Amino acid sequence: MQRKQGWGTAGPLTLALASLLALAVALLAADTAWAAFDAGYEARNFSKLQERHDYDYGRPAYQALLAEKGAESEAELLRIRATDPERDFSGNLCAHHMNGCAGDVRFYDWQKDGHGLRRPVLFTARDGATLSGHVWATRDGPSSRPAVVITTGSVQAPEELYGFLAATLARNGYVVLTYDVQGQGRSDTYGEGQDRNHNVPAQQPGPFVEGTEDALDFLLSTKRDPYKPRFPAPGIQQSHRPKQKRRVAAGLDAAYNPLGRLVDPRRIGIVGHSLGAFAVSQVGSEDKRVDAIVALDNLSVGGGSMFGQDTPKIKPRVPALGMSADYGLTPTPYTSQPDPQGKSEASKAYSKKGVDTAQINIRGGSHYEFSFIPNQAFGATLRGMDLVAWYTEAWLDRYVKHGPDGLRELLTTRWLRDGWTAAIDPDGDGNLLSRYYRSRIDIGHRGGPRVHCEDLRSGKRRCRDLTDAGDQGEFSYLRESLGEDDRTRPGRRRAARRRASEHRRSATAPQRHRHARPAPVG
Repeated sequence: MQRKQGWGTAGPLTLALASLLALAVALLAADTAWAAFDAGYEARNFSKLQERHDYDYGRPAYQALLAEKGAESEAELLRIRATDPERDFSGNLCAHHMNGCAGDVRFYDWQKDGHGLRRPVLFTARDGATLSGHVWATRDGPSSRPAVVITTGSVQAPEELYGFLAATLARNGYVVLTYDVQGQGRSDTYGEGQDRNHNVPAQQPGPFVEGTEDALDFLLSTKRDPYKPRFPAPGIQQSHRPKQKRRVAAGLDAAYNPLGRLVDPRRIGIVGHSLGAFAVSQVGSEDKRVDAIVALDNLSVGGGSMFGQDTPKIKPRVPALGMSADYGLTPTPYTSQPDPQGKSEASKAYSKKGVDTAQINIRGGSHYEFSFIPNQAFGATLRGMDLVAWYTEAWLDRYVKHGPDGLRELLTTRWLRDGWTAAIDPDGDGNLLSRYYRSRIDIGHRGGPRVHCEDLRSGKRRCRDLTDAGDQGEFSYLRESLGEDDRTRPGRRRAARRRASEHRRSATAPQRHRHARPAPVG
């Protein structure tokens, strides 16, 4: 009431309010990041979806490697069918790891080339489906390490699409489990016996939530405490522990995580993409083993409908990072200005509950910034995956590893002036954060430095806690993940050094319209 009365009087209050209004108008006018809709800018922004093709996997050398590894994968598929006919993934789109289902083939020989350990594993889900995965780590490193489960997206999203993230985290001291959710990649389409149709069709929240929980169980299994499929469990009619035991005895399934001896069960994170992002949002809110969440397109608080099913309301519990991009699953150009807060609802719900959170939105990006699909129909920016790897690692370093660098990495300004991005961007803009959707950070609720910023793109102008510290040199997930694992055998060490040398030679600052990121192809 006082504000209305003030406007109705002539005097100091009126002048003060008028001055405040003028200042607010001036600030809005100066905020070019969220100005009126610009159709020309939108056309240029949308064109960034061709960057990954034009400057990375579209190169002839990569296409040759893609074809080579596709042929090897097809041979592997035939071997699996001959030696383990019980497995049934014939109905899964990406059972054939070729072209758009291949992921980044630069990581297929990650262990062979001396970059680290990548152990294949099979284990039985609670409904009797055989799940296929890999455990990643390095030989070099401490005897006790934080660990992470990465849950895939749906349909065209086998675990191979997330090798870039698994390798980056493993090289930085984590034990990582990637796996195909039931009905994806080379995990079984169906369960067993009375539970054959439990998670069918796979494109629903159930198999992703349950898969995340089962994957956590396997990640934390050891020789002393072998993996057992959950039973009893909601909706499960029979125990499938006999199948797991039988397949272990036959040398097919893993009895436990082969790198489980390295896992510190007190430091666990979960990362998920798409439907996997919903899954980790829910599991992280309920599972006391989980210390932090990274949700890739996008963090959720549930309570809505998904694939015709009502989803439970999710109560924020542990620190959660959401990431998204300007465009969605089917990228479509904008014809009007989108809501700048349109990607941040879940993150703001975490803030209201006093739980540390952040939301990072990629300029010109799509739903495919968070997975590597080497097919031009799935457009993505060149540097989006580097941004994803950086912030995922930083969030987990802060809240899972509890290392000294996590906070500094989260508050860096490096992504506001990225040289490789500026060199190929239509406007020469090196800022990777969206001009349409605001990126935010709100941390320190439960101890530690308090940082709250609602517009990270604007930099220190509005976020005084951002820092230039550690911004020296360009960051690349390939540089991080394709280094030498110091304790490899001499022959493998030489191969790792060769690849690292090739990487360094290609890691020079790019010229406009030239390849802008190191990409060794072996």
